[in-house]
Amino acid sequence: MMATPTATATALSLSVATSAATAALPQLSRSLLLLRGGGAAVSAAAAAALSASASGVSSSGALDATDMDTGIAAGSTGTEATADIDTALSLSGGGDGNGADGNGDGNVSLLGLTITPEARATLAMALAMATHYGAYSFARPTTLSLFTSSSTGFGGDGTGRTTAKAYPLAMGLVSPTSLLLLLGYGGLLERLGPRAALRRSTLYCSAVLGLASIVVHYLQNDDAAATTAVVEFNGVSILPYIVGALFVFRESYVQLITSQHWSFMSSVLTPAQSSTWFAPISGLTSLASAGAGMAVGSLVDSKLGLTGTLGTAAAMLALSTVMTESAYGISEKYGFNPAEEHDEKIAAKKVAALESSEGRKIESSLFRKAADLFARVPVLKALFVEILASQGVSTILNVCYVTKLSSVIPDDKERAGWSGKFFAVINVVSGFLQFGVLPNLMKYIEPSTLWRLVPLIVLCFTANMTLDKDPSLYLVAGTFLTMKAMEFSARRMLDEMVYVPLDFDSRYVGKEVIGVLGYRFGKSGTSLAVSALTSQLNFGLSELSRLTCVASLVWAKCTWSLSNLVPTKAEAEEAFAKIHSKSGKKRR
Repeated sequence: MMATPTATATALSLSVATSAATAALPQLSRSLLLLRGGGAAVSAAAAAALSASASGVSSSGALDATDMDTGIAAGSTGTEATADIDTALSLSGGGDGNGADGNGDGNVSLLGLTITPEARATLAMALAMATHYGAYSFARPTTLSLFTSSSTGFGGDGTGRTTAKAYPLAMGLVSPTSLLLLLGYGGLLERLGPRAALRRSTLYCSAVLGLASIVVHYLQNDDAAATTAVVEFNGVSILPYIVGALFVFRESYVQLITSQHWSFMSSVLTPAQSSTWFAPISGLTSLASAGAGMAVGSLVDSKLGLTGTLGTAAAMLALSTVMTESAYGISEKYGFNPAEEHDEKIAAKKVAALESSEGRKIESSLFRKAADLFARVPVLKALFVEILASQGVSTILNVCYVTKLSSVIPDDKERAGWSGKFFAVINVVSGFLQFGVLPNLMKYIEPSTLWRLVPLIVLCFTANMTLDKDPSLYLVAGTFLTMKAMEFSARRMLDEMVYVPLDFDSRYVGKEVIGVLGYRFGKSGTSLAVSALTSQLNFGLSELSRLTCVASLVWAKCTWSLSNLVPTKAEAEEAFAKIHSKSGKKRR
């Protein structure tokens, strides 16, 4: 019954994702291929080359960055635009296999440009993450609409009161779900390494979304008596609880997958490269999300409906594994695979177990490792606290937005379309910041300065919202948009930059614990508090607005403490070089 809609949805989703990715490639190409301040002619050639390869013109189908070790002459005046060795992706592959050009170093020549394996792997992972977020942008508005629906979820009488109570409670269940996912990931990482852990966790999440779309579609079809018997248990419909579980899962899985994408790229790029390229890489995900968000309304209004669009998300998420496998395959072939650090640690652990006097295997739990990391690397502990505070602000604003939206727009499909377009606008704004503002801004300021600036911007908007006793949908949505745009652009870039100069455990174990539990516990803890306030004290939108302002002040204080521990660019480069010199890896 779902086969044909899902197949159609997959084709449509691929078209949307391709359009968004193609739109992003020229700017990302310039970031990855060009010298800072290099010639315009080379810029045009590089962007055209990558755009052509994205369309299938390149026989390899990979999108890569150029090796700029020697620099490019700027003209006959004697001036030269030389490569900035701190930010250019000019690393040579360390493998023994033959590259596409046959010289054995993995570099590929394209229109006179040299493309390195590191760039190919980074861009493959960036495209995988963009596809993942495109899928999430289909799943988010559809599951939200199902959850807030009076027929399939907890919409109640359409006034928004039932939603205001059910939504925070559902968000409170996100943390235990995230914890279960994290424990599963920890086991996979320990036994199979980062590559298999990413592949299996992605396919598992895709399967859950796909199965849920089929089940909800079936339960919505109450034409048959048999279906009605399944939907109701002792006179109570089970459909809202299935939709609720789906909503909680959707909130839980996204950070688990995203953190693994970023862990790989943090392992491949240097601190200086990350400060230049993390923003455009994030911008690619914003554009993919924007394209998917804009398409939600049309897909939902078509024969696909809400459940068919959810099936589209499942198909896109599974598709992202093709690109993640490509990224890890390139890194493994040319000698910069992050999994090698994992293998070395496992081998060392086995040796230590054999050499121990008691002959016991030395092993620690995932959370024991996290506790040790927090004690050994104070910046990770400060980052965890900052994430808890920032997600508190985001969650309260989200509750305000969902409550206002469900009361103003009672129709399920119309609400899903409006929400999809709203998040698309968020991603467009984020993309503008990621491509047009942050890369240039980071040339002149230290990360610690931007850390302090972000919560102050949000504080101005939350303070403005408190001045209105009954804020409109556009005022609430505008404040929420500001928070999410800052989170998707500046915070995401700064967050990932923290991990680049750190060791393997910090980048993979610590990052997952902080990313999954920090984000989800921040949301869940705040949601449970909001649920109690709305139930016991009859908190309305006006009271929640004031609470958001207070939470913004707390976030600003936590961010200031974190910024004092964030290393400068020079300190990050020194720490990065020291770690990779110990592991025997060489970077130019």
